[in-house]
Amino acid sequence: MRRSAWTTGVAIVAALSLGVAACGGSEETGGDNPTPGGGAPTQPKTGGKLTVLWAGDVDFIDCGRTYAQFGVFICYSTQKSLYGYKPDAPTEMVPDLAEDLPQVSEDGKTVTVKIKKGVKYSPPYDKEVTSADVKYAIERGFFSSVANGFTASYFADLEGAEVGAEPGTKVSGITTPDPQTVVLKFKRAVGGSMAAGALAYPSTAPVPEEWAKKFDAEPQSTYGEHQVATGPYMIENDAKGNTVGYQPGKRIHLVRNPNWDKSLDFKPAYLDEIDMPSGNDDTTVASRKILTGQSMINGDFAPPPPILKQASTKQKDQLALVPAGGQRYVSMNTRIKPFDDINVRKAVIAGFDRNAMRLSRGGAILGDVPTHFIPPGLAGYEEAGGAKGPGLDFMSKPEGDPALAAEYFKKAGMSSGKFEGSGEVLMVGTSEGVAQKAAEVAKENFEKLGFKVRLRLVTQDSMYTKFCNVPKADVALCPNVGWSKDFADAQTILDPTFNGENIIPQNNSNWPQLDDPKINSAMNKAKQLKEPAERAKAWADADKMITEQAPAVNWIWDKTPLIASGNVNAVASQYNTQWDVAWTSLK
Repeated sequence: MRRSAWTTGVAIVAALSLGVAACGGSEETGGDNPTPGGGAPTQPKTGGKLTVLWAGDVDFIDCGRTYAQFGVFICYSTQKSLYGYKPDAPTEMVPDLAEDLPQVSEDGKTVTVKIKKGVKYSPPYDKEVTSADVKYAIERGFFSSVANGFTASYFADLEGAEVGAEPGTKVSGITTPDPQTVVLKFKRAVGGSMAAGALAYPSTAPVPEEWAKKFDAEPQSTYGEHQVATGPYMIENDAKGNTVGYQPGKRIHLVRNPNWDKSLDFKPAYLDEIDMPSGNDDTTVASRKILTGQSMINGDFAPPPPILKQASTKQKDQLALVPAGGQRYVSMNTRIKPFDDINVRKAVIAGFDRNAMRLSRGGAILGDVPTHFIPPGLAGYEEAGGAKGPGLDFMSKPEGDPALAAEYFKKAGMSSGKFEGSGEVLMVGTSEGVAQKAAEVAKENFEKLGFKVRLRLVTQDSMYTKFCNVPKADVALCPNVGWSKDFADAQTILDPTFNGENIIPQNNSNWPQLDDPKINSAMNKAKQLKEPAERAKAWADADKMITEQAPAVNWIWDKTPLIASGNVNAVASQYNTQWDVAWTSLK
């Protein structure tokens, strides 16, 4: 998942159970030193070690491959993308590697970016970044060995770009007239999306071809295990550049990048060291450690409902609830029987107890039950019907409507009013904490409707990288998927996840594999609109078309619960809806 703005984005205000800003930059404290909970400002302390408890792992440690929230969590501290975001301003791109905001041609087909002089890579490479490194970074996203889902979704209109290209393939639409200039030429007028958010993703962080090409030439790139950093932190490495600080499924260890120049960065980077041990799959124990301990925050897991309730009443200043700008849902693979039948899918949604799914995560405190896909806070939400949605009957009762479900099953040829197939359907969910409970509740709902479900529980990273993100794995149901904005525009909610043109062999995020030509066409036209009202209306229309196809049981427009030890000035990124370690400090 990923996080996520554009020409029409609306700033999302993080809310605590206290009703104040979750990640600082309040009117009293300003945006330079955001403070947790919007409380009294505390002088940040430079130095110290922060521990981030993880249950699992990132999808990919390579910032050019990751298309998940916790990959972004790492990358925004270790790399300088062309642009970034301050924690309390998720719609306002800030130049990071870039020198200034991008220049977009009048026809929207050409985008020019100037980059800063003097930015250097971490040891042992040590060389200065050039525009050729940005060119290669974007190009490698198209390589079959890298297969970046974000690149395929947002940069596919580059002239000469080919998804799944052989490693080393050049993209003619990216040129570098001098060492500080990158020019992107597109086949369609998508420059507005570049200028409003796409250029802020980690896949635009520079990668030196000289160093990376041998790793990218492998069937699956291993550059992530040998990466060089441009941000304030780096994954601990040895003299040969091997990232010894990354032990898959065990630990990620960040240390200061000795070649980082503070004068060339907007991030303060107070901490000296960030240690991220994995294996904290008992999330109740892990959450208690954080709340009662010192110098800790949560990583890839949410505190269980009892801990959340406790924190919201007794430890309010250690809890943030950050609107995610997205939703969680149970995807139904529209290419696999019986979910290739729209009436079966409508029956499932009609009969599904979505309130029970929400309770598995913590209840109403964490968000509303959706009626469509564009979440609150994004342009297009109100145009799509707001909280009421488009008024579809199968979406009308969050607690489930068995009678209506029976009507749809009968339309699918099942006279009993329940599913009548004899075979099992494969569901792959997450084996940890709150997500596991949600998977189990989803299984119960399908069984209640007559399905025989084989639930396979795996780690969250495996759930994505080996199963749900891989179409050939033939997974029928993915109960633990969710999507947040890549930037604050409805395109980032709908296009990567429901446009059939974005289905790719690896790192696929169109989990239902929905491929409707009319919907694809509607979204492709909406991408090119610049006028805010027209754009909002076009994406709202696409949202209605997608909702009518019933590709997923979307059960919460959620807020992300974040917890921290009492001695941590924890700052949340409203863009990524996670703690931002590049802005966090110890008291």
